[in-house]
Amino acid sequence: MTPKYKGIREILLARITDGTWPPGAAIPHEAALAEEFGVTRPTISRALRDLVEGGLVERRRRAGSRVALRHTPEAVLRIPVVRDEIEGRGGIYAHLLLGRRAAAPPAAVRAAFGLAPGKPALHIRSLHFDNGRPQQLEDRWINLRVLPEAADQDFSATSPNEWLVRQVPYSRAEQVLRAAAAEPAAAEALHLPPGAAVFVIERTTWTGGDAITQVRLTHPAETFRIVTRDGW
Repeated sequence: MTPKYKGIREILLARITDGTWPPGAAIPHEAALAEEFGVTRPTISRALRDLVEGGLVERRRRAGSRVALRHTPEAVLRIPVVRDEIEGRGGIYAHLLLGRRAAAPPAAVRAAFGLAPGKPALHIRSLHFDNGRPQQLEDRWINLRVLPEAADQDFSATSPNEWLVRQVPYSRAEQVLRAAAAEPAAAEALHLPPGAAVFVIERTTWTGGDAITQVRLTHPAETFRIVTRDGW
């Protein structure tokens, strides 16, 4: 069963990310939130602590809690839904689930997820198509300690990328972009010759203080592009 504080944290996070509580807004006192959710104040305090650690909430003595302000311009990472990207440029989107299993993750993933040795995470491999041509290979681990509901998703109709972006609020993400030579499994899935040039995105996403997913996205280099806009 998911701890109560995690469910409350997700509700509070949603109020911040959807603008219900804009930057600088005062967050109701713990006593008021405890009454709203029917829990104790320590449960509310634990939920808020995760948001503080994630940089979304500021707590000051006697001044209470407020949604954190961003004082300087900075890049904002928005995680795209692959379906929306492809259909937005006029392509025909399709998705194929290549594999789904609960398994002990590699040591680096286990450490990021805060899992004890032998504890499982959900490993999913998916292929995204643009007009019938492989466009992206998604190799993803999901933290079942934080998102146990992911175990009930089969991801055959809806990709994990789409499910996570649309259903699971995230507080921060970190990604690495790099050029690489296609590994054999990636080359086969993307219909490329072994060692062909590919572009790889490696991303970790958090909600509060918990890492919820790590993913490696591999794209054929000749069809991949990044578009950035400033001042919109």
